[in-house]
Amino acid sequence: MSHLTQLLSPHNLPLPDDFIEKAEHYKALLEKWNKIHNLTGAKTSAQIDQFILDAVIPVSFLPSIQKGMDIGTGAGFPGMILALALPQTHFTLVEPLSKRASFLQFVKADLGLDNVEVKACRVEQLPSEPYDFITSRAVTDTEMLLKLSAPFCTEGSLLLFYKGEKVYDEIDESLDYEIIEAKNRHYLLIKR
Repeated sequence: MSHLTQLLSPHNLPLPDDFIEKAEHYKALLEKWNKIHNLTGAKTSAQIDQFILDAVIPVSFLPSIQKGMDIGTGAGFPGMILALALPQTHFTLVEPLSKRASFLQFVKADLGLDNVEVKACRVEQLPSEPYDFITSRAVTDTEMLLKLSAPFCTEGSLLLFYKGEKVYDEIDESLDYEIIEAKNRHYLLIKR
């Protein structure tokens, strides 16, 4: 049993049968590219496994989603991992750094992910278009994320921001929100 399998098993997440296989393949590609291009701070296999777990936990509480966007995907957290976990959802991964966007494009092609589209630009450069799900991890504060995601929200859009303990300092009480706490992570879920 792989380390990733051991990490995921206590959470009993509703994942597709090929999730572990694809996540392990993604991880191998990331480890190889990371040595040359420094794509993520996660350097060891165990650290990458933690990042994968962190990215995928929300499948335990997310409703069915048709179209998602990840603002500032980086090396694929959480957008690429969510795309592996939710193959029926179309994900647009927005990443301005060309080396990271190239990596994401390579992963998409190598794993044959028809549900992934990579946009190598800043989110502000994209035309306004409705999404029912927008996520982001470690990009900026909640207020700025709300501004960045506004052109892509419609009534009922869900925003999921991966936050630390300071999330409580960033909350506007007028928002329709919920905070789901996990080990070392606070998931801020906002309904528009």
